Amino acid sequence: MTDSTANPNPEASPIRSPLHDRHVALGAEIRDVGGYELPFRYSSELEEHKAVREAVGLFDLSLMGEIRVSGPDAARFLAHTLISAIKPIALGKAKYTMIVQEDGGIIDDLIVYRLGVDEFMLVQNAGNMREVYGTLRERIGGYDVEVVDRSAEIALIAVQGPKAAKLLRRVVPADSHGTLDALRYYSCTSLEVAGVEMIVARTGYTGEDGFEVFPPADRGAEVWDALLAAGGAVSDPADPADDGSDLGVRPCGLLCRDILRLEAGMPLYGRELTRERTPLEAGLKSVMGPTKGNFIGRNALFNQPEPKQLLAGLQIEGTVAPERGAVLRDADGNEVGVVTSSKVSPTFGYPIAFAYVDRWLSTKGTELKLDVEGEERTATVVPTPFYNRKKRR
Repeated sequence: MTDSTANPNPEASPIRSPLHDRHVALGAEIRDVGGYELPFRYSSELEEHKAVREAVGLFDLSLMGEIRVSGPDAARFLAHTLISAIKPIALGKAKYTMIVQEDGGIIDDLIVYRLGVDEFMLVQNAGNMREVYGTLRERIGGYDVEVVDRSAEIALIAVQGPKAAKLLRRVVPADSHGTLDALRYYSCTSLEVAGVEMIVARTGYTGEDGFEVFPPADRGAEVWDALLAAGGAVSDPADPADDGSDLGVRPCGLLCRDILRLEAGMPLYGRELTRERTPLEAGLKSVMGPTKGNFIGRNALFNQPEPKQLLAGLQIEGTVAPERGAVLRDADGNEVGVVTSSKVSPTFGYPIAFAYVDRWLSTKGTELKLDVEGEERTATVVPTPFYNRKKRR
């Protein structure tokens, strides 16, 4: 999710999700973020965080962009305009990638889903939708390809948490349970969910198991309602593998999602990822792939000298998180980095952060200093992700 604070159309009214009325009815705190009205939180971000880590949470991501790219040259076109190899992506699989400028600066990060031999769906950040779509159109050149913005036609609901699969089993037909269970991480398929045919993907941005469902915009609200209702106790479950218990589903807001993604070590556009930073600085060289051929930005990235700064994870002493933009200093008081994201982690009970740090100080165990509410604190470089569901603490 983008952190862009610039309204893509400052003269227009804020853009609302097709689920907006549902959020208001549920008592969500709605905020205008970069020209988009979003549920910031419903009750307590800590309760929402706990639901995702222990049960299941629902996120309305309908303001993310969906672009369909199709045609005989679709794979070659995307390989040319994105930084990842596209041809190796199998049908029904997905890949995290980026679109960059000629100088390697990041325009956006996105996920590519391969829906058919010559058909792909790109899901990108809401605040960058116009830039990504415009850039793709500019790069078509002589490729036999069609690029269509489908964002207004599609809603997007993320179902995240250790009980996400159990919740979805309650709203898909029994004869589709096998298909759902077989869906691996970073894969997608077509399923009927709550009586609506749609694309279902198994990806996520929270560090937990999870799915994204893509209903038509005009049916998004009924799917949202069905998912919330299915999360309650079921007196006579049709699924023999389901004990019918209350799954503890909760609607979750933007603040909770930001805490979850930081714990999971996932960068956010507008903070860790910007046009002024490259994938190399963000530690995402592997996204390009070792055998990646020519693409826009390749020369700048492959010829770039060792980055002066690298993205690093920090564990910070105390109980208060530093402000975004807080300056990091070495033992001699020299400025050596800047905090891009920070939160007090509900999982660990102490502040964690992402920061760009001078390369030679970005190794595990390095101790740096920063100011937190007028007090000097120690920030220690630690590996990311901070949280891994496979190693629950």
